[in-house]
Amino acid sequence: MRIATTIADVPSRQPSGPRVLVPTMGALHKAHGELVRVTREKAGKEGEVVVSIFVNPLQFEPGSDYERYPRPEKEDEEFCRKLGVDLLFRPSAAEMYTANRSVFIDEDSLSNLLEGKSRPGHFRGVCTVVAKLFNILQPDAAVFGEKDFQQLAIIRRMVRDLSYKIDIVAVPTVREDDGLACSSRNAYLSPEERKQAPVLQRALLAAKDSGKRSAKEIVDLTRKTITEASLARIDYVDLINAKTLQPIDSVEANSLLAVAVYFGKTRLIDNISLP
Repeated sequence: MRIATTIADVPSRQPSGPRVLVPTMGALHKAHGELVRVTREKAGKEGEVVVSIFVNPLQFEPGSDYERYPRPEKEDEEFCRKLGVDLLFRPSAAEMYTANRSVFIDEDSLSNLLEGKSRPGHFRGVCTVVAKLFNILQPDAAVFGEKDFQQLAIIRRMVRDLSYKIDIVAVPTVREDDGLACSSRNAYLSPEERKQAPVLQRALLAAKDSGKRSAKEIVDLTRKTITEASLARIDYVDLINAKTLQPIDSVEANSLLAVAVYFGKTRLIDNISLP
């Protein structure tokens, strides 16, 4: 495995097969392992699997967890080696952003709802860094998880609108044995918070299995189930169209139920397709 810490260190793309990218912020876990597995399938024997690790300061709003975000470099490096990653790109913030930077990428439709409403500027940071990674690494395809469904939708829109010739591959949410969606932020949870956090998936499944079609009934049921966990503090529960991300009044084709919930200072997200 080659490790590049500067843009100049990144090797040219090999002509023998596709280069497929998994963009991450590190603190790698089994969900990242599934992304890498899918990436290897996409790349094939002749292609390259590239993992980027960069804790992007632009996507952390003021007062958030940027400074304390986990950065286990040695463990992440070994994780990638064991999975047969071909290239690990692990730049510093100074390498990625000049001090007087003044150009950013804004998506001005899908970014204004849900996560974007709760985290102003977050998707500006996401789009800017992903565009830079695409320019630096020149992948043929990039792989993202469906847990961050809004991010996935926005990256697809950016690829379309900026005419990137990059295939965006979605991978279903990977979960722990108790149903909690895998996330690097799960490590922040206290033992009691971690015990209660699987209520997110239980609430989503309860809504899906209820057979209800009214958005109000579905949202009310989801909220009721989540509040059964004493430490849960709801940010949002919304029924939306998965393509437009707009709120809908009742279950229809491409419906998605999305939640964001705090446990202490830790904010977790999850979603499920309906019906």
